[in-house]
Amino acid sequence: MSPATILVLAMSMSVDAFAVSVGRGAAMGRPRLSEALRTGAVFGAVEAATPLIGWAAGMAASSYVEAIDHWIAFGLLAGVGLHMLVAAFSRRDEDVDDTPRGRSIWVLLATALGTSIDAMAVGVSLAFLNVNIVVVALAIGATTFLMSSGGMLVGRAVGQRFGRVAEVVAGVALCGLGLAILIEHLSA
Repeated sequence: MSPATILVLAMSMSVDAFAVSVGRGAAMGRPRLSEALRTGAVFGAVEAATPLIGWAAGMAASSYVEAIDHWIAFGLLAGVGLHMLVAAFSRRDEDVDDTPRGRSIWVLLATALGTSIDAMAVGVSLAFLNVNIVVVALAIGATTFLMSSGGMLVGRAVGQRFGRVAEVVAGVALCGLGLAILIEHLSA
């Protein structure tokens, strides 16, 4: 994978966490820097770990599906991208958790796990490609840390709409990445 492709993938995987962080930041009013960094660290760590887990599962199954691996990668990436698009268009503004319990580390961890399921699916698809999964996972984790921390800090000013637009862009990017992989393998 080229550095540009890794960056697009990392940003796409980080958008869910960014959108949630914008909502958390808006709900908290004026979050402290320490709260923003804590949120970024939790989201980044979870988002870096889940593609590794998915990649390991995909590697275990790769010898059985080598002939159709490009279709699997396309299906998973396009599926995650379409799911992000549906979620962005179906979510209502009042779906944001603005209660004080939203600040709990357990709620934060559960939210991070929920937003990282797509990264696990992408990890499975990456097992079928010739990629350095550690580099990709670190890029996803670092990007998620930055976007989540920044999302918390600008959440009040930016509001909910920007998070939704970013999620749509990420969904389209993932669908495009899946299509590019499919076209590359079919034309080879």
